[in-house]
Amino acid sequence: MAKILCVLFEDPISGYPKNYARDDMPSLLNYEGGQSLPNPSSIDFQPGHLLGSVSGELGLRSYLEKLGHKFIVTADRDGSDSVFAKELNDADIIISQPFWPAYLTKERLAQSHNLKLVITAGVGSDHIDLSSAIHKKITVAEVTNSNSISVAEHAVMMILALVRNYIPSYKYVVEGGWNIADCVSKSYDLEGMHVGTLGAGRIGLGILKRLNPFGVKLHYSDKYRLTKDIEKELNLTYHENIYSLAQTVDVLTINCPLHPETEGIIDDKLLKKMRRGSYIVNTARGNICNQEAIVNALQTEHLAGYAGDVWYPQPAPKNHPWRHMPNHAMTPHISGATLSAQARYAAGVKEILEAWFANKPIRKEYLIVQNGELVGTGAHSYTTRKS
Repeated sequence: MAKILCVLFEDPISGYPKNYARDDMPSLLNYEGGQSLPNPSSIDFQPGHLLGSVSGELGLRSYLEKLGHKFIVTADRDGSDSVFAKELNDADIIISQPFWPAYLTKERLAQSHNLKLVITAGVGSDHIDLSSAIHKKITVAEVTNSNSISVAEHAVMMILALVRNYIPSYKYVVEGGWNIADCVSKSYDLEGMHVGTLGAGRIGLGILKRLNPFGVKLHYSDKYRLTKDIEKELNLTYHENIYSLAQTVDVLTINCPLHPETEGIIDDKLLKKMRRGSYIVNTARGNICNQEAIVNALQTEHLAGYAGDVWYPQPAPKNHPWRHMPNHAMTPHISGATLSAQARYAAGVKEILEAWFANKPIRKEYLIVQNGELVGTGAHSYTTRKS
């Protein structure tokens, strides 16, 4: 018998939903790029339902308890007295999400004496100390691609919201106003602007493809250059480094993983190289941007706007400066947690568990760490700290 500890975000304030806005969801055959969707032997949930909260349980309880495993689900994950901390010592498997991460630090991994497998329900495993996981030979897996397009759509929405000054305009309506001049005094067309992405993997490329019809000039920087065919199709300009990219674009969208090479890379030095009146959209990770540098750039009006759904820490405290800085369009970490995405990453978690319990290989694209090294998607996307 295994003990599985699962950390999920809290249920809605009004209680777990009894009904939903839609009766069904579109059916996808494959992800963009051709990767097949998760294919567990069966699922014990209704796609389109709220699966990522505590009561949703990722639809796993029936499956795991029939096999005789112990399944603990909690949203309580902070501090030494949390349910997560108390149950960590003898857990065999940990499951959590990037949106409500159970931070597995070096210290927490040191006290996890039975831990063999960590699963990220979604994409992005930077809440896990990968160097320590490598040292302890803990397998780390995530449901790669499950919410990539969900995030890409969210980023495009945020770009338009900033450039068109949507949120202040909406507020005027809610407050009973009709302040047209105030609304349009910071509103522009996206058409003709230079838009670039730091990171052109599944999410970054998805954003570029969706922006192409807007008549913008597209740019990107990534350590893996895209093919000439893709560059030609989207009329992309490649930049060898972030400084070249940042000083060229009107809109910078951040879509790279968080690891030692990218932590804090958006700092005062880089922001000063950007054009006055530029916008930044960050749906990658909060710590890629220097918190104070972003606030300062908005307060001095060097940046025209900043949007994102990633913070550090998560959830963000009520006094987090990004909640109150000018010209922002921040949301909680929701871009990859749509009900559509939840159905995919819940199915992917079950696929990983089925392979694990049957001693069968986990899909290479799901793997981050295995047998004491970065492998699969992990080897492509992450670096670890130097010892």
